Amino acid sequence: SLIKSSKKICKKTLVSIFINPSQFNKTNDFKNYPKNLKKDISILKRLKVDYLLAPNVKEIYINKKNSKINLKKKDKVMCALYRPGHFEGVLAVINQFLIKIKPKHIFFGEKDYQQLLLIKKFIKNKFKITIHKCPTIRSKDNIALSSRNVLLSKTDIKKSSYIANLILNFKRNMKRNISFKKHLKNIIHKINNIKKIKIEYLEIRNKINLSKHYNRNNFKIFIAYYNNKIRLIDNY
Repeated sequence: SLIKSSKKICKKTLVSIFINPSQFNKTNDFKNYPKNLKKDISILKRLKVDYLLAPNVKEIYINKKNSKINLKKKDKVMCALYRPGHFEGVLAVINQFLIKIKPKHIFFGEKDYQQLLLIKKFIKNKFKITIHKCPTIRSKDNIALSSRNVLLSKTDIKKSSYIANLILNFKRNMKRNISFKKHLKNIIHKINNIKKIKIEYLEIRNKINLSKHYNRNNFKIFIAYYNNKIRLIDNY
């Protein structure tokens, strides 16, 4: 979907594929992360992408000066809090890519919403680039599409679908101004009672700056949880 968005706007489209070790907190998570470059390339060819950048680790981290990024304390919430070093690793790689590629436009999915806002903040005064946010793509079960989904069993998928529908319904109730604090506790209780599901966080935040000051017109619901040890994130 990002590629299709790019092709509508840009004369040339470049796709980067890089599984970045510095943004993984656990070695096993990095090892088990789905990787299939051959399949990816076949998709890019079918979509007639002009360029592919698929560097190795040494090529990205050759300049250590450009690979050290620090987050501000106020930005260390949600995934930044539970995965220390993760977004620092993401921003370091984005910085390297932008220095090398010098694009006019860059496209990100809203599924990684916190990442999107941090990247926008990071590049604001550093690069002259237009950032395009692309809507989250969901399966028929309302699960946000993610590389990690291939690691889920049919039972796991049913559980994630149940969680997604619970939160989507909760969001509709919030917009109708039903007492959301009581409902949020009920949702957390229901999710925690599902076998092999463990919530890391379930929070409502301002969608513009991720603060806890929000109203019915500017909020998003964020969740990170483990489904049979597979970590999934989403926002609604």
